[in-house]
Amino acid sequence: MSVLHPITTPRAVLRLADVADASRLLRYRQRNRAHLAPWEPLRDEAYYTLDHCVQTLAESREAIRLDRAYPFYALDLSGQEILASFTFANVVRGAFQACHLGYSVDAHRQGQGLMREVLEAALPWAFHELGMHRVMANYMPRNERSGQLLARLGFEREGYAKRYLQIAGTWEDHVLTSLIRDH
Repeated sequence: MSVLHPITTPRAVLRLADVADASRLLRYRQRNRAHLAPWEPLRDEAYYTLDHCVQTLAESREAIRLDRAYPFYALDLSGQEILASFTFANVVRGAFQACHLGYSVDAHRQGQGLMREVLEAALPWAFHELGMHRVMANYMPRNERSGQLLARLGFEREGYAKRYLQIAGTWEDHVLTSLIRDH
């Protein structure tokens, strides 16, 4: 499978996370701390340190090596700043051939169609390079932007999970969606 070549969109370069991204990741986390807090698990102070970013990236590379997850960054065209991130995680092979999609976008980039642009370029990679049959993405009902984005991308609602994930310290319900590969 080809994981070495970046994917370019009109506004971003998409590539797998690399250990050299630690300072970029730290800036992204610090810049978006308040913006992402309502949509993520509780984070301790260590999460916002360079050491934690280095550890995260080392774990990311190991997950790629083990075919468990594929974390990507969408960088500006100069490759200096992370504009968004997304991960094809919880990869399951065998008869399932599926994964979960998680994503975030920089606070200053939301509402501009960037995440749609990025995911429209990345989803074919997941289906064709990774061989996924199903990509699942779940969102909290109050996260209307995420629900609208997934619908625009062709994800279909498949269910509703009560108290599905602990987000910002609270067990939150999630709408379950998926996108099935067109053969």
